[in-house]
Amino acid sequence: MLDQDYNVKLLNQPMDVQKEFAKYENTYYLADSIADFSGKEQNGHVCCKRYIRKSRLSFNDGRLPFEEGSSWEFPPHYDENKKVYIQVDQVSDAVVRLRLKGNDNKDFTEKDHSIMLTDEIVAKNTWEIKEEKERVMYRFEKGTLEIVYHPFHIVLKDTEGKILLESYHMSDSFSLLNCDPIPFGMVETLQNMKIHWAASFHLFPDEKIFGTGESFTALNKRGQKLLLYTKDPHGVQTPNMYKPIPFYLSSRGYGIFFHTSTPISLDLGRTYDSAQVSYIGDDMLELFFIVGSPKEILKEYTKLTGRASMVPEWSFGLWMSRISYHSQQQVEDVVNKMKEERIPCNVVHLDTGWFEDDWKCDFEFSKTRFPNVDAMFHMVEKNNMHISLWQYPYFTPLNPLFQEIVKKGYCVQGLDGGLPTKDAVLDFSNPEGVAWYQNKLKNLLELGTDCIKADFGEAAPIDGIYQSGKSGFYEHNLYPLRYNQAVSEIMKKVKGHSIIWARSAWAGSQRFPVHWGGDSENTLSGMKSTLRGALSLGLCGFTFYSHDIGGFVKRPSEFLYRRWLAFGVFTSHMRCHGAPPREPWEYGDDFLKYFREIMELREELMPYILEQAEISCENGFPMMRTLFFEEPEDPGAWLIDDEYFFGNQLLVAPLFDEKEGRDVYLPNGLFQNYFTQEQYQGGKWYYMESDKFPIIVLKRI
Repeated sequence: MLDQDYNVKLLNQPMDVQKEFAKYENTYYLADSIADFSGKEQNGHVCCKRYIRKSRLSFNDGRLPFEEGSSWEFPPHYDENKKVYIQVDQVSDAVVRLRLKGNDNKDFTEKDHSIMLTDEIVAKNTWEIKEEKERVMYRFEKGTLEIVYHPFHIVLKDTEGKILLESYHMSDSFSLLNCDPIPFGMVETLQNMKIHWAASFHLFPDEKIFGTGESFTALNKRGQKLLLYTKDPHGVQTPNMYKPIPFYLSSRGYGIFFHTSTPISLDLGRTYDSAQVSYIGDDMLELFFIVGSPKEILKEYTKLTGRASMVPEWSFGLWMSRISYHSQQQVEDVVNKMKEERIPCNVVHLDTGWFEDDWKCDFEFSKTRFPNVDAMFHMVEKNNMHISLWQYPYFTPLNPLFQEIVKKGYCVQGLDGGLPTKDAVLDFSNPEGVAWYQNKLKNLLELGTDCIKADFGEAAPIDGIYQSGKSGFYEHNLYPLRYNQAVSEIMKKVKGHSIIWARSAWAGSQRFPVHWGGDSENTLSGMKSTLRGALSLGLCGFTFYSHDIGGFVKRPSEFLYRRWLAFGVFTSHMRCHGAPPREPWEYGDDFLKYFREIMELREELMPYILEQAEISCENGFPMMRTLFFEEPEDPGAWLIDDEYFFGNQLLVAPLFDEKEGRDVYLPNGLFQNYFTQEQYQGGKWYYMESDKFPIIVLKRI
């Protein structure tokens, strides 16, 4: 059950914008027609008719359908209906931008610079314009955008004339209820007079939807409802997300990027099967439509929001960790034991236990348990390893830094002038606060630290006031992006490379790798959900990804650890982390031998991994790819959610049950088993047994 399903108010409870579109007391303005639209200027107004919900009893069944309403405000100085400004622009050969401004009738004015975007958007507008009596058509290289005047429709077509996307008008519904589905339009809330949008489009019978961030639910989001609101899900088997991303792509050949940081509720055929309705908290609706194949769509999306830069070569090796190493002696013992057992290892990560008090993040090593920090860093470096350190941006009242942060105003402020929660939450929209924070990290980086783990970031107070001048309604989802950027920038400045280890994200965070999959359960289901999250996030432009090998919460069984290790080898970054023990010698000699052999496999793959990482960064592609990303013309590839391509050559099928084999679907092409060299013709299913390691891996030939 989700937090929001309980009949209680919880701190940092995800916001569901869709609920505002079901309230009896609110006023609805549904897009009806176009007025004074200039095809050449590409703008005009959308006339939105006023509706109210009216209770209706029908055959002992109560409903709240729409009925046209009249102005009831006093004094009578308010418009009965609304005219909202609309602007369309061509951004590139494949990208069209649609903007509608719902809060007044004035001409559209640009937003402040968005940190979600790499650059300001400059309209290209080289498309061919054809105006007719009832519509205007804009033909660009990848398709056509039509604005139909009455009834109002937005229609996106490919170059063959096939409709990819079409908005819902009230007159389009064949339902007995005129509110099913919700037509394209707005709601004005009675509680605070805020405007929210419902971007309502058709879903075709065979259409599939993918993306939306690190979503752990079924890979195809058709039939699901997802709340794009950063939230610690405390696991990987609920719809809540550490990394919601306001972007998805369709099997019909288009993608949509919602350029906003407000909460979004995506109803992708959950309430009404033939409608995808995106409920946007913002009063300005700004959508980017992208046309093409999955690879073409992702290239264009990452041109807008950025791509990952290449991370250091050493980061692709093994990261050994647990929650937590608590002393200098433990760190040095792990380094020595790795060398003694001939296990390739590049990073030792210190989690919450390197402070004097566990979890009390003051950016200072414990003087009692880490008596000679310089010597520890020197010892690790001498063994060709690196140190990563955990920290987070919430400061509890007993933290020695709490008073300083509060006094200097570096934390998020409350509506009443106090704090919005018990902790002082660092405000990353405050440049002075960021400088203070980066100076703390700078000291650690100059000691020899080579990576900072940017943990948490999902709980920025929604009721807080931020230095940016905005409330948490706009800053909550931006918080992870600002956090990721702050850590990455100081890493780049001090170390010359940019690698962080982040849990939370929003659109644009892919520019600041690496992100990992959070606190997964120690189960085969947890491992499978982790894969779905990785693939969904990858379809939003995140090149690099990692996860806690073995699961996080408890000590993994040896059986699970073996399977998860094999999965981890075929992930861009490989970290063993979670409840102790995680060190291979703690599981016996047989497991130690297995661990050594599987790390030798990782070393064998390293040239391929580095090559694929460079290619993926250059194009904005994920290293872990859905089958359809590589083979979009294969219908079967769109149905698989438990296999993936690692780079463009290796097909990986982890084992998610107790069997030593599984059914594997091979898309079109010729494949060879990586371990046995047996060849297979693609386009069909095979049952395959695992060989040396508990995983199925095939190579394109």
